[in-house]
Amino acid sequence: MTRWYLKLTFLCCLPFFLTAQKSPKKDDKFGFFLLGNSKFTRIPFQMHANLIIVPVHVNDSDTLHFILDTGVSSVIITNPDAIKYQKLNFTRRVQLTGAGEGSSLSASVAIGNTLGMGRMKATHQNIVVLEEDVLKLSEYVGIPIDGIFGYEVFNNFVVTIDFINRELLLTNPENYKYRARQGDRYPIIIEDTKPYADVIALVEGGHELPIRVVIDTGAGHALLIDKSADNQIQLPEKVIRAQLGRGLNGVINGSLGRINKVRFGKYELDNVLASFPDSLGFGVKFAARSERQGNIGCELLRRFRVTFNYTDRYIVLKPIKRRLKETFEHDMSGLELRAKGKDLKEYVVDRIIEDSPAWYAGLEEGDEVLFINNKSSDDLIISEIYKLLQKGEGKEITLLIRRKGTIHFTKFQLKRMI
Repeated sequence: MTRWYLKLTFLCCLPFFLTAQKSPKKDDKFGFFLLGNSKFTRIPFQMHANLIIVPVHVNDSDTLHFILDTGVSSVIITNPDAIKYQKLNFTRRVQLTGAGEGSSLSASVAIGNTLGMGRMKATHQNIVVLEEDVLKLSEYVGIPIDGIFGYEVFNNFVVTIDFINRELLLTNPENYKYRARQGDRYPIIIEDTKPYADVIALVEGGHELPIRVVIDTGAGHALLIDKSADNQIQLPEKVIRAQLGRGLNGVINGSLGRINKVRFGKYELDNVLASFPDSLGFGVKFAARSERQGNIGCELLRRFRVTFNYTDRYIVLKPIKRRLKETFEHDMSGLELRAKGKDLKEYVVDRIIEDSPAWYAGLEEGDEVLFINNKSSDDLIISEIYKLLQKGEGKEITLLIRRKGTIHFTKFQLKRMI
């Protein structure tokens, strides 16, 4: 199931000189700022499929749902229907290139827009609007997803992500002062709008192999490792083939395996689930970029309170002790679902992993799940289903499904496949 491995870091080939903006009027603030001369603001967020979903207004739109990504360089509207009634000032078409095994996507650039997120506001902004919602992010995340942004938020504010209270704290850099009680501080490098850090080491037999990673809030997995012929990283002895997730240009295929011990900062985590993407879908497209060996996503980050200070080039990690003890788990059913329908409450089987519990139970692509363990699908969101199917090896799962108009009942037991 791709849910924890949705690769949503849209590494877009967009020039910063897309179109010159009109000069702002006198006393008109330009760029990102907090309203009312505030020093900081708090913004609640939702967490779905291990992704941070924030409320955003574009111009005079209703509340839209954006994925917050540390390194995405542009504001991207992935669902053009969300702003179809707005009169935008489009200036040119562009091609977007990112991770995945497909071709580039066509989009249009609109200038002179205003963004709002709580008491944060940004004026005179370019936005990139996909010509159609080809990514279907809502179907994977289970709630409406209209866009993705991030770099300018992190670049203009000190951003603290409180995963326990599901709240962002944005502080003006001049008003932020690091204190030791906030956690441990580690340097980062900002390159091509992305934060790189030397905070991860793979530990095996008492030996450590440090790797440079991108700290990636736009990824739902724990650890992704870009194995190539010119580094010392080897695949674990046991791996399974899987669709690791989706990038801007389609599916990312690869392998899943476990790393016996990973050091993150000064903290050690055991039996960490790691993704190893195929070079076709990931490594080749970004081989010319910084000498990074992978990235860490929110399945790892959510075990800490994380502060990003792009201005002074460091992050702060404060562990959440009970979460450090949580195991890293993958789907135990072999069942991959997509949320369909007007309210995203129709759960359709998108893929069945061969030799998995769901495969032996006779489930097929296109089956619609109506009840899970006697709970109606109307009462569940897809992230709750994901959690249900990834914990409790040996736990029985009962399903009532609709297949070509006929109702069927089936059941299987969860099995740890990796």
